[in-house]
Amino acid sequence: MKKSLLALAAMTAFAGAAQAQSSVTVYGVMDVGYINDKSTGSGAVASTNATASQFGQSAEQTSRLGFKGTEDLGGGKSAFFTIETGLQPNNATASAFNNRQSFVGLKSNGLGQASIGTQYTTVFQALAASDVGQTNNMPGSAVYPVNPNGNGNSGAAPFAYSAATAGSGTSDGMTVRVSNTLQAQSDSFAGFTLGGMYVQNGSTTTPSTTGATTNNYTGWGLKLDYTWNKLYVVLANNALRSYNPSPAVVSVATSSPAIWGPASGGSNTQDNQQYAAATYDFGILKAYLQYVNRKDTSTVDTSYFAKRSAQQIGVRSYITPTIEGWANWGNGKETAFGQSQPSANFTAWQAGLNYYLSKRTNLYGIYGANNLSSSSSTTGLALNNTGFAVGVRHTF
Repeated sequence: MKKSLLALAAMTAFAGAAQAQSSVTVYGVMDVGYINDKSTGSGAVASTNATASQFGQSAEQTSRLGFKGTEDLGGGKSAFFTIETGLQPNNATASAFNNRQSFVGLKSNGLGQASIGTQYTTVFQALAASDVGQTNNMPGSAVYPVNPNGNGNSGAAPFAYSAATAGSGTSDGMTVRVSNTLQAQSDSFAGFTLGGMYVQNGSTTTPSTTGATTNNYTGWGLKLDYTWNKLYVVLANNALRSYNPSPAVVSVATSSPAIWGPASGGSNTQDNQQYAAATYDFGILKAYLQYVNRKDTSTVDTSYFAKRSAQQIGVRSYITPTIEGWANWGNGKETAFGQSQPSANFTAWQAGLNYYLSKRTNLYGIYGANNLSSSSSTTGLALNNTGFAVGVRHTF
């Protein structure tokens, strides 16, 4: 009896210690303010000449609510998870849940970690670590053109790629997130970190005698970064493929290549994306150099594709201990075949200020513009898009 009581006490103490080594953190962002957006173009479609003025959200950073936790498994190993949903505080009819991230994984100190679920792509992870505008949702970025309608802004996206819908996990420049994804990342070795992902979104067969595959999304990605003192360099690649022989193959004569993505679904495309960047912190300011390239090719007819490449420079600095500013300028070229859309050049620039009321709360002002060169397209493509926003952001 005495041995049983001692064993029970030991088990209780062990369980209590294990529970003490687990932790769950609630975090989030609330970003609201006034947003004004204007687009002008040569097309006949009304959206190319439109102005929107509204109280909106997520101009500087997408509003979100998240939960993340870790559990110490002993021996330098741990388990972790993240669940994150997007929020739209100025939209009373918005869905209560928008899956931004949801994954679970294992980590081994000195080796690295691996996780499975809905996660950011390797290219977007590289961008998030090296973007002068910190992936804000306003016009003015050449490397990260966002859908103006997806985060509370309005207006037409002045690029050849289809504008991403809210929660679709895509932008005109790259795929942001993918589901059904295995990711692995090493610990830092001599300043180098290596990461990779494999996407297997599976197949769906029709309930018929043919059993034809209707959807199959696969892909992979790699990311390599290097940190030395105040220098940071990163290279990343996504290679994403969609296969959909049923119901009907997209007509290469009338439709542009659909942007690949498990949420929105491309049809028979190979979407290759590359990103490279370098940052250096001079102390008084931080300098940025960025490059992105994306080519989305129809696998039915490889002469039919959309391509976009851009480069950008920028600086970010604290002007005073409580005022932070940034500015960037970039340019690039887009090419689209299949809709009689010729190649076009574009420029983009943005400037912004943050005034920190505290460590977690700041006021901001952002102004940006995208300008696309004239073309003979009659599809209603917006040629110029400008926007500004003033608001408040609170992180917790």
